[in-house]
Amino acid sequence: MDPIRIYAFADEASGQIDGQIAAMQRNGLNGLEIRGVDGENIADITLEKAREVRRKLDSAGLSVWSMGSPIGKISIETEAFEAHLDKLRHVLALADVLGAENVRLFSFYVSDDQKAAFRNKVIDWMGQMLDLAKDSGIDLCHENEKGIYGDSAGRCLDLLTAFPSLRGIFDPANFVQCGQDTAEAWAMLKHRIKYLHIKDALPDGRVVPSGCGVGHVGEILRDFRAMGGQAVTVEPHLSVFDGLKNLEQSGQRTQIDAFSYPSSDAAFDTACEALRKLL
Repeated sequence: MDPIRIYAFADEASGQIDGQIAAMQRNGLNGLEIRGVDGENIADITLEKAREVRRKLDSAGLSVWSMGSPIGKISIETEAFEAHLDKLRHVLALADVLGAENVRLFSFYVSDDQKAAFRNKVIDWMGQMLDLAKDSGIDLCHENEKGIYGDSAGRCLDLLTAFPSLRGIFDPANFVQCGQDTAEAWAMLKHRIKYLHIKDALPDGRVVPSGCGVGHVGEILRDFRAMGGQAVTVEPHLSVFDGLKNLEQSGQRTQIDAFSYPSSDAAFDTACEALRKLL
């Protein structure tokens, strides 16, 4: 079995690209699913800023696997679409500069009782986005997420069936938070999944290190690799208790919560170590 490539939302370790590089190198990762950099969302940076980031990553021997963009995170019921298509054009141009082969996107916010009513409009808008990207050489990859059309395995499958060129990202924790059994979802979707988000959750929705929740992350990861899956993204989303050190006397450690961490770096490192244990 070939070694798996491990990327990360390293903005959860640091908002600054230099801090993200340090976190990735410290944990032996391959690179980024780039989402936030130096105080800006990745969809909002300039092409010149992207070139600067690319130079730093190249010098560090790191790459950008995917654009962790917010594309598709608009209301299909109330918001306009043309400006959002323009944002996708810019994201695709940024992806080209950064060398990313994927753009992560979503299938639009829609209220639960209106999902069936807006299904055709979701299909229309998603189709326009795929048409825009079709000659770019970049894959558009749909992530399951709370509150969007594709929040359940069935509706994710609906989108992936409607669009053979659309790829899937499987996020176990997001499915847990939507009340979707992840083993059932994986069985339905696994043949259309390009990569995984390594994130786990408890039944109450709280995100925990992978393998500590009910998302079947270990089993899904093993099956993904057996099928030839080649890449994953670590997405910590772990609770950071800022100011912990200010409450402790010298030499003391206060246990606030079994899954709370004293810094963003500590939370990020814990998420990476949890993945290593599963591997």
